[in-house]
Amino acid sequence: MPAPDPHRLGSRIPSLPDVRPLDRARSMKVKLSAVVVVSVTLSALITWVGLRNGLGPTKTFPMAIILSLALTLPLSRGMTSPLRDMTAAVQAMASGDYTQRVRATSRDEVGQLASAFNSMTEEIAQADQIRRDVIANVSHELRTPVAALHAQLENLVDGVVDPSPATLNTALIQTERLSRLISYLLDLSRLEAGAASLHVAEIDLIEFLDDAVGALTMLDAGKNIDFVVDVEPEDLTITSDPERLRQIVTNLVQNSIRHSPYGGKVAVVAREEGEEIVLEFTDDGPGISKEDRERIFQRFTRGGTNNFTVNHPTSGGTGIGLAIVRWAVDLHGGTVCALDSVHGARIEVRLPRVFVPPVPDDDQIT
Repeated sequence: MPAPDPHRLGSRIPSLPDVRPLDRARSMKVKLSAVVVVSVTLSALITWVGLRNGLGPTKTFPMAIILSLALTLPLSRGMTSPLRDMTAAVQAMASGDYTQRVRATSRDEVGQLASAFNSMTEEIAQADQIRRDVIANVSHELRTPVAALHAQLENLVDGVVDPSPATLNTALIQTERLSRLISYLLDLSRLEAGAASLHVAEIDLIEFLDDAVGALTMLDAGKNIDFVVDVEPEDLTITSDPERLRQIVTNLVQNSIRHSPYGGKVAVVAREEGEEIVLEFTDDGPGISKEDRERIFQRFTRGGTNNFTVNHPTSGGTGIGLAIVRWAVDLHGGTVCALDSVHGARIEVRLPRVFVPPVPDDDQIT
């Protein structure tokens, strides 16, 4: 961990170096006791030596006080230095600078506080970056369909184009895109709140997956993608929340569509393993590198070593699609992860076959 910049973390007194010989002590009380013992011992020793050499109290006492202070002040400064650094860092944070860190070398309460402060600062910096990403991404995503709608309506008003079914359908597509974006932002707010209502029902998986995937086939953007749904056995059922389950399937299939090449294949396979239902999503895209397999499910994650971008395909890049997948899976007490694959991406979702939702609190977001 880099040491704080002395020029930015308050003024330093050159005559009082920041020495920390007591950092190994695990308690502030031990440090203070050691300082007191050393100070008293040194004062007594100087007084005794002075008296043995014929020096009176008027000379030995001031000498003892001066030497004791010369020893204890640097030690005290080293003990309290993290507190001063934290004060200066907080002042820097108030002006928007989250790069400051406190030198945490001791093992006592002050050192623990400094470590906790550094962790808090990093979390605040990440939250601030996420806030900036939200504003930038959402602004960009709203601007695109709004600009398209504005241009089309302007052309209709000016008589440049006729209100034909094709023109109106193009405008409808843009409004649907806006509706999807707003819907996902609402889901993100539920994700942030950590609450959502669940209404479970028994679902016929083959019928559900055929309907969910079939509704997405028109989004292949002319790639002629081959969509495959395989459920084994065919009468396999799951007790789950249909809306959240559709979120899981829709987001994962749409990401597969986005990254699939022309003429590729997107497959959704469902099978039973004990008391779990396993859903596996595969495609023929560039795949997901090992270092990205965990971070792709984080909010607003973008980019990677293989150009894999965690964005919701129909929203054009908000980076919340797979975060919502993990959220919906977690609500069901399941797991989601990216697995090894010879080619393309392979994402596995495990859900309990029979899910019993917990009783919601009164303050949950519905």
